[in-house]
Amino acid sequence: MAHFSRRTAAAALVALPFCWTGARAQQAAARRATPRQTEGPFYPVTLPQDADADLLRNGQVNYAHGQPAWVEGVVSDLEGRPVAGAQVEIWQCDHQGRYHHPGDGGRADPDFQGFGRVTVGSDGRYRFRTIKPVPYSGRTPHIHVKVKLARRELLTTQLYVEGDPNNERDFLWRNLGTDRTLVTVPFRAGSDGLQASFPIVVAA
Repeated sequence: MAHFSRRTAAAALVALPFCWTGARAQQAAARRATPRQTEGPFYPVTLPQDADADLLRNGQVNYAHGQPAWVEGVVSDLEGRPVAGAQVEIWQCDHQGRYHHPGDGGRADPDFQGFGRVTVGSDGRYRFRTIKPVPYSGRTPHIHVKVKLARRELLTTQLYVEGDPNNERDFLWRNLGTDRTLVTVPFRAGSDGLQASFPIVVAA
């Protein structure tokens, strides 16, 4: 019986490196880069004077339309390390589906900031106060997201609303295939508005 136990223990020790390597490989494989998406035609031609993380307060004016929402997450690399110093930008249409852009007729609500930018710290965390995105002609609700590091553009993508009935009809969302799960998140009710968690993984 003792001989069997020693042999079993030896076999287990031999298998340990394989198991550890396999687990590590599975963990690494689970970290997929956030898929790239088109920038679209409405990236601001001129950035607003107020370009901070609160899109519901444009200068001294408060935006009182739409469903207030917090969008937050961590910017990390493929190894799971926070990308300190990364700059995260978001831009989106107002509650009526209009962008602050001459190509969209310049008809966006002036009270809505429409664009925000933050630089993440050592923990990689970012947070924006905005509205839950709304649909407009030809597109499902989405928020545009861009990540930069120094002078490098690491990622441009779009954030979608989980469960929105317009998703299936949106060609950009459909073309993502299985990667759509990486950019489609729920907007859940919170104490001070909707909450959406959007982790961003980049090849930094």
